[in-house]
Order: sequence, then structure tokens, then C-alpha cells
Amino acid sequence: MSSENQYDAVIIGAGVIGSAVAYELAQRGWRTCNIDKLPAAGYGSTSNSCAIVRFSYSTYQGVAMSYEGMHYWTDWENYLGGPEIDESGLIEFRQTGTALIKAPDGHHQKVTPLLEELSIPHEHWDLNRLSERLPILDHGVLGPPSRPEDESFWADSTDDIEGALFTPESGYVSDPQLSSHNLQRAAEACGAEFRFGQTVVAINSEDNRTTGVCLEDGTEIQSPVVVNVAGPHSYLINDLAGLAGTMNITTKALRHEVHHVPSPEGFDFEADGLHISDGDAAVYFRPAVGNNILIGSEDPECDVKEWVDPDDFDQEIRDDQWEAQVLRCARRVEGLGLPHEKKGVVDLYDVSDDWIPIYDRTDLDGFYVAIGTSGNQYKNAGVAGHCMAELITAVEAGHDHDADPIKVIGRYTGLEMDLGFYSRNREINPNSSFSVNG
Repeated sequence: MSSENQYDAVIIGAGVIGSAVAYELAQRGWRTCNIDKLPAAGYGSTSNSCAIVRFSYSTYQGVAMSYEGMHYWTDWENYLGGPEIDESGLIEFRQTGTALIKAPDGHHQKVTPLLEELSIPHEHWDLNRLSERLPILDHGVLGPPSRPEDESFWADSTDDIEGALFTPESGYVSDPQLSSHNLQRAAEACGAEFRFGQTVVAINSEDNRTTGVCLEDGTEIQSPVVVNVAGPHSYLINDLAGLAGTMNITTKALRHEVHHVPSPEGFDFEADGLHISDGDAAVYFRPAVGNNILIGSEDPECDVKEWVDPDDFDQEIRDDQWEAQVLRCARRVEGLGLPHEKKGVVDLYDVSDDWIPIYDRTDLDGFYVAIGTSGNQYKNAGVAGHCMAELITAVEAGHDHDADPIKVIGRYTGLEMDLGFYSRNREINPNSSFSVNG
């Protein structure tokens, strides 16, 4: 076999996290190759990510990793090696801040003590401050979440929300697909290779050790390490590796819609808006190009979850979900209408049993996973790449990660991230939001 088909690590997937893993390993001197069935980096679920960078997770480890992850975006140019690394230019991280709506029994009650414990800057906004910053917001308590076909959806509010929990360092990335391309170019500058339009059809192994992969065109690629970062296809890749039934936590693909609507007349949400997380209305929303608002769902119990085949799912926006999400947002945002023309995207989340990702080794030596990430881990691409590279390097050097989980110190914050928290064999975490909030 020619040396062109021999690598230190093969990474399946070239989304934002797969590309980050490549960059981190390549910086350590590994010869890596990312393989992706799509035509370019970040063309899968990454391209349709809302790319929100926030810290409002339900667990200490989730908040710690997200805060460390934010610093990669603020240091993006330096992290990648300079402004000339990508001929397409670099992404913009817009630090608008996040306002987490304080409603009865709201998510802020979990988040606030974690922000305090980790000394993450935050502010408590009363309704006057919220009105000063966003005069278009209605202050009524709207929950518990329901659907427009339910009578309760249209009931008048009888109470007001308390205000909002504001984190000024939060925001969003302007172009998620470009962020993957930025990472690809940075990885290539360190010697990494990327192959697009190629599908992995087999994981090769011998004596319970990965030896490489086989592609659809018959090409055999040798590598002692294979990393599954295949997003919504991750469970299918695990099946190819013979790992079905070997992990306590599993993943599957969830269909999701995100909608785009014009800002209310007279308010420039693109310039003056911010990221709003509103569990009371069961939506989150942020500014979008052209003075639009991007609206996503916070996965309320009243919405039926649609688990799908990642190669065969309905990619058209549906009337019922369009109306539910936009009308929920319209109840919070005064003057927001329900446009006749439906605009938005339909894509997939790669969801674990508790909506917390799996960053781990597996029972097949040399086979690693960074999965269960699509939906709420885009923001963590840089730190996830770092953690996976530390994990892979340590385990390949003989460390028993299952017995003694690796702890990674954040290169920016100094926070300790316990990778045992993301174990494939953990128990379902009862502290999770069991939603996109993580």
C-alpha cells in the first residue's frame, strides 16, 4: 500500500468539530486525514447551525467547557495562525450577549449558581433594564409551552417575567460553514489532509484494534486510530465498527427546523438585538443578516420529536412547525408577524440519550468518538478538538481512561474539564435539560 493511504489518524467527518480535531492532532505532529461524504468542510449539520456561543448549560462541566470554548472564538485569528490562513477570510464572532429569560421555574435557576461558581461575568436585568435594551419584548409569562392549536396558547398572560440573566460575552458566529473551512486550512498548514466526496463503508480491525477504513470506491486507508465525528451519521459509523450495544449512552438523528423572519418594523434587530433564550415561550432567537431574526425551538414536551434516518428525511419546512415556532416568538416580540413565505432550514441534530455529548474512546482499541454534538456543541469546537487530541494522545500512550478519566486544563481559562463526564458508559445525567440547552 502506498504511503499516501497511510496515516496516524483517520477522522470521519469534516464539520466544525471534525476539522478542529484534525487541527489539534496535526499541531501535535500527527499525520491526519479527514474523510467526508460531502463536497467541502462544514457542509453537513455545521452549515445549518445557529452557531450560538452561550454558557447556559445545566451542569458544571457543560458551563466550564462552553466558557473555555468561547475564548477560541475571541482568539480565532491567533489560534489559527494568523489572518492569512484562509483565502476565504475568517469568521466574525459577534458578542451581542445572551439574555436568558427569567420565568417561573426557568432555566436561569440552574444556570445562575454555575455562573457564580465559575466566576463567569453575568448581570441580573430587571424589567426596566430589559426594556431599555430590548423595547420590543413583551414581559408576560407565556408558559407552560403549548401549540397554537391548543386553547391555552392564546390565553392572556396574568403575570410578568422577573427579567433576564445576561451574559455579555455570549454571541454568535457569522458563518458556521466558513469556520470549518478556517479550521481545515489551519490543519492543512500543519500537514493534515482532507478527502471530500468519499464515503466510509467499513471500519477495518484486527485483534480488537482498528487498522483503518475502506471507502465506497474500494480504497483501503491504513491507520491505527480512527475518530468518529460524523454528526447525525455517528451511530451508523459506530455500527460499522461493530460497536452496537457496547455503549451505555447512544445517539440518534433528530429532525429540526430553524426559521427566519423579518424584524418588527422600526427596530433594527441585526444591529441592536442579541441572543435570547426563552424557555417560557420555548424558543431561542438571535440576529440574522438583512435585519432578520433566526428562531429555533427549545424542544418543549408538547412538540413531538421526530427521529429519522439521516439519509432519508423531509427537508421541507412544515406549516405546523413554522406556525408554532414563529407564533411563539411573536408572543414575546411585539410587532413580529407570521410571514406568508416560509424561510429557514431543516437539518439534523445528533442527540445522545441525555443531550450531553460523548467524547471518549470505545471498546475497540484505537476507535474514538466525538458524537452527540450536533445541536448544542458548535460553540465548543475548539475546546472539543483540544480535549479529543489530549484524550487520544494519552490513551495511545497507554493511559487507562476508563479507570482513570483524563482531566484537561483549558488553555485559556485554566478551568479543569473532566472527560469522564462525557463517557460513553456514564449513567443518563438527571441534571440535563434534555433539550438543546444541554
